Amino acid sequence: MTHTTENGTSPSLTVRRLRERQEHDPGILREILADGMVAHVAVVRDGLPVVLPFLYGVGDLGNGPELLLHGSTGGGLFLDAGGDGVPVSVAVTHVDGIVYARSLFDSSANYRSAMVFGRATPVPADQQEEALRIVGDHLMPGRGGEVRETTRKERRATQVLRVPLDRASVKVRFAGTGEDPDDGEDHTVWSGVLPLALHPGEPLTDPSTAEATEVPPSVRTLAARLTERAEARRATLAHLTRRLE
Repeated sequence: MTHTTENGTSPSLTVRRLRERQEHDPGILREILADGMVAHVAVVRDGLPVVLPFLYGVGDLGNGPELLLHGSTGGGLFLDAGGDGVPVSVAVTHVDGIVYARSLFDSSANYRSAMVFGRATPVPADQQEEALRIVGDHLMPGRGGEVRETTRKERRATQVLRVPLDRASVKVRFAGTGEDPDDGEDHTVWSGVLPLALHPGEPLTDPSTAEATEVPPSVRTLAARLTERAEARRATLAHLTRRLE
């Protein structure tokens, strides 16, 4: 999977090290993006590399699934994009666990990472409202139906860039230590995996909120979703680990 840019370079998206961890299933790419909230976007500006964090969503505005980057019309990347767009590399990564082997050399991490390469172009004005709805629903499912509509002034101050998902590289590790029980190591040294996940805390109500106002469904939905994801991945990892014993 390559893409030729303006200067003729064609970066390869093939994993060179531990190639068996590269995934080509589009469903895994979608899962990684669905579980994320922040995308790190790399761009070259004035001859120097710059990496910027963006809130994002994934949706179809008529050209197939795309990554939708949310920002201000005055933001640097959005100014760089102009009307024709700008080449970018976008990374979304989850660290799902720290793998404790019986040596630092063999210790590792469980992770899911996706890198998307393409041209970030502005979403047309007539699709911006839908793009903003998609980003909002990605980050806060159901919140759009609980709040007032976005004003014209707010829409003018906000922009969304679109990046196609047809050029992506996905790499995943989701396993136990992988140690051989007959490897000669000292087995009184603990080895295993410390699962990591994004867990919600208790919602903190803003003091300006009317006293009788309850925490809305959108907040509870996201909290439940994060908890379910964490518990499901932990259960799957525990099953894989037992199967390898």
